[in-house]
Amino acid sequence: MKLKCLGCEALARIIYLCAARSPHLIDVELFQLGLHREPADLRVRLQARIDATVGKGYDALVLAYGLCGQTTAGLTARDTPVVIPRAHDCITLFLGSRARYQDQFENRPGTYWYALDYIERGEGSGTTLSLGSKADTDIRSVYDEYVEKYGVDNADYLMEVMGAWQDHYKRAAFIEMGIGDSTAVESKARDQAASRGWTFERLTGDLVLVRKLLGGDWNADFLILEPGQQITMTYDHDIVGCRESQAQEVREHE
Repeated sequence: MKLKCLGCEALARIIYLCAARSPHLIDVELFQLGLHREPADLRVRLQARIDATVGKGYDALVLAYGLCGQTTAGLTARDTPVVIPRAHDCITLFLGSRARYQDQFENRPGTYWYALDYIERGEGSGTTLSLGSKADTDIRSVYDEYVEKYGVDNADYLMEVMGAWQDHYKRAAFIEMGIGDSTAVESKARDQAASRGWTFERLTGDLVLVRKLLGGDWNADFLILEPGQQITMTYDHDIVGCRESQAQEVREHE
């Protein structure tokens, strides 16, 4: 098959590795880290690139994204199928399964997440990994505002003086994917955990979801949109579902 992959820089090494190992021909296009903070804008960007693949001869377009704050909800397949993992966000893709993500979300809330590509590519921008609860979103917004106004060091100082980190986070978790030298990022995670009074945990990541996505092994962990269908949020274990796009419905009733 000839596939087009649209993905986030947070997964850069993983995507490139799995694309290289895939039996299929894959064109990769990555989007800048942090765009998910404006879901409506990123949705427009992604749809534009989906639209641009029309007539290009792809067998499918695969999205290395999760729901990501409803960023992908509303995306519509055009002339080829679109495949997306059933995932809330990229942390599911790092951990390798919905079940493992749910276990972390339920049993270890208040976690500040670290992963190599995410931290390297987001360095100095205030971008962090988060499980996506409203409290985490609010505290990230405050931190991002401080970074923009005062710089990273001063933003960290202000957050610590106000006790904001301690109010929202209890643990630092580093996800080791086994790709690239993660020594510096893991050390940073450990140091920040110690300075903020958090526990630290090192988790082993799993490439399985991204490997299957790029390998064409689309089982129940993936949603496959047929041309004319649109991604919806399901509010259940499936995370994402599909419906006919409004434009498609109009054409069918004409």
